[in-house]
Amino acid sequence: MPSATTLDFATAAINQSLTTAEKIGLFSLMVRIRRFEQTALKHYNGGKMGGFLHLYIGQEAVAAGTISLRGPDDHFITAYRDHGHALAVGMGMDECMAEMFGKQSGCSKGKGGSMHFFAPDKNFWGGHGIVAGQTPLGLGLAFGLKYLGRPGCCLCYLGDGAVNQGAFHESLNLSGLFEIPVVFVIENNGYSMGTSQQRSSAYAGCLAQRADAYGIAWDVIDGSDIYEVRAKTQIAMERARNESKPTLLEIDTYRYYGHSVADANAKKYRTPEEIENYKQNHDPIILYRRRLITEGVLTDESADAINTAAAAEAAASAIFAEQSPPPTIADISTDVYWETDHNTPASRIGRHFFNS
Repeated sequence: MPSATTLDFATAAINQSLTTAEKIGLFSLMVRIRRFEQTALKHYNGGKMGGFLHLYIGQEAVAAGTISLRGPDDHFITAYRDHGHALAVGMGMDECMAEMFGKQSGCSKGKGGSMHFFAPDKNFWGGHGIVAGQTPLGLGLAFGLKYLGRPGCCLCYLGDGAVNQGAFHESLNLSGLFEIPVVFVIENNGYSMGTSQQRSSAYAGCLAQRADAYGIAWDVIDGSDIYEVRAKTQIAMERARNESKPTLLEIDTYRYYGHSVADANAKKYRTPEEIENYKQNHDPIILYRRRLITEGVLTDESADAINTAAAAEAAASAIFAEQSPPPTIADISTDVYWETDHNTPASRIGRHFFNS
């Protein structure tokens, strides 16, 4: 659950600099993510999608807050709960919904599905289905930035269940050893695939504290407060950009639904009272809405209008997805090797990577 805090992170310089339009934009983004996910759930249950569906409902402030800090040389990579990040980097609802419907107009041409959204033009590198499999890739993206001398960083997101995977610890080791500008972001929703943190992980105070073993800076963040998310993540990103040093952030958040929609036990390992308590007292959208109304940025009427517009946009994306054509049989042989798709000399001799 989100940690208690007595600090008002709205006074942090990075938040003081927000314009009225930017604050409304952050709120709108979180609402759009939620409406997109609710619409996806409706059509998944209606049999329009195959595979799995991992919903981001309840965690919206994490993606919205961290990615709002991006610069031109910053990159992002995440796991299978990737819809919120995709919308936060600027991907459209149409291409994302169509991907889950398995259509040609999807962001991965209908071949990836819910867990494999990509937008290289927006420095967004997925969407990965292997637990912690994205962490060495995020490390590699950050190493590339350092190697090329670019003043950016990579935000690499993972769940609390991924912290016990060997690939993640190897990535932590290398990031500390070679001072790689990566910010690992643990989106800690408390239950991994369905087992509480207390039953699945050995730790003293928090999961982020494991960074001490690798000489890496770390912090814990209340993921229901978008101002705190931005203020503390900004420090980590500046450390990466300016000092080429990694950080491990643990953002406490919560998911309303199961690990995936196929998680039949989602209401058995958590009490209904626990879920309702989060919805009533820690929901990031409700809290930010109240805050912006207090600040005079929003009114109840303007907030409701944003919600209505987001719901309409999500509904329209489902119609677009439904009407888009599916991939053809011929599409199965494309997007496997770049050389083959572009008919390079390497593709004609069959040695794509080891031609000497």
